[in-house]
Amino acid sequence: MVTYRTVGRTGIQVSNLCFGTMSFGGIADKEASRALYLRSREKGINFFDTADIYNEGRAEEILGELIQGERNELVLTSKAGFPTGRDPNARGASRRHLLSSVEGSLRRLRTDRLEFYFIHRFDPLTPIEETLRTLDDLQRQGKILYPAVSNWAAWQIAKALGISAREGLARFELVQPMYNLVKRQAEVEILPLVQSEQLGAISYSPLGGGLLTGKYGVGKRPPSGRLVEQPNYTKRYADETNYIVADRFAAYAEERGYHPATLAVAWVLGHPGITAPIVGARNVEQLEPSLAALDVELTDEWRREITALSIDPPPATDRSEEV
Repeated sequence: MVTYRTVGRTGIQVSNLCFGTMSFGGIADKEASRALYLRSREKGINFFDTADIYNEGRAEEILGELIQGERNELVLTSKAGFPTGRDPNARGASRRHLLSSVEGSLRRLRTDRLEFYFIHRFDPLTPIEETLRTLDDLQRQGKILYPAVSNWAAWQIAKALGISAREGLARFELVQPMYNLVKRQAEVEILPLVQSEQLGAISYSPLGGGLLTGKYGVGKRPPSGRLVEQPNYTKRYADETNYIVADRFAAYAEERGYHPATLAVAWVLGHPGITAPIVGARNVEQLEPSLAALDVELTDEWRREITALSIDPPPATDRSEEV
């Protein structure tokens, strides 16, 4: 069952699963998107994640239609940073782009504010100070309640937290890293930072783009899916070791009578630094195994057993003999 957790030190209560709308307006048409939204709400999910680039803004538009009548019961996030057009200024974390982007997201979502607003990726062309001051202004205007950050390195997040403290600016309160059984880099520095600084964390790709659903393995590929159809996912999980882990994990889940997707999401949910994994799907049937993770009572010992199926990332200092 859904339980509710506080995002960092904000006081905002969110469901322990977040629904990600990247499929809305893409592989999930309007009807399928509605069914996914309603099923999520039926399970008690109040937390929805989107971005301005998801299907060229269509995901935000569809979500905006769906939330009418219950907006105040929901916690919404959106993001800016990736290119939204050919204009060289239609990207990044500059003041110019963020002010324009937030207005577009609010319009498409038919809302007056976003609970959390993510910088979608690091912008090497814009000083962090400018980005943080812009987010602080947006918070003061009530257009966003809290700044958030995705796909930044731990040192970049830590630097931003220091600047915010020094300058008296609104700080990042929520972090969104990639995290799953084969992509565990977040354990090295990002999640310890989250726990140390009392930040919230919603992680994406708990299923590894489908890798951890039982459909993939050494020499095993389905006829369709992100890892075979989308070059960025193919590249992200190209290392053959990932498929060895996928095989081990699928066998483990089958032995214990669980769908691999259920255990994969439950494993992420079990990390003490994670507020909520982000789950998504193309249809309700595909979503169900992820939702079933809510009913798995994963003990610490059980989680360690699953963790042992994968490969530990090296420690931040590379002094593994002292760990």
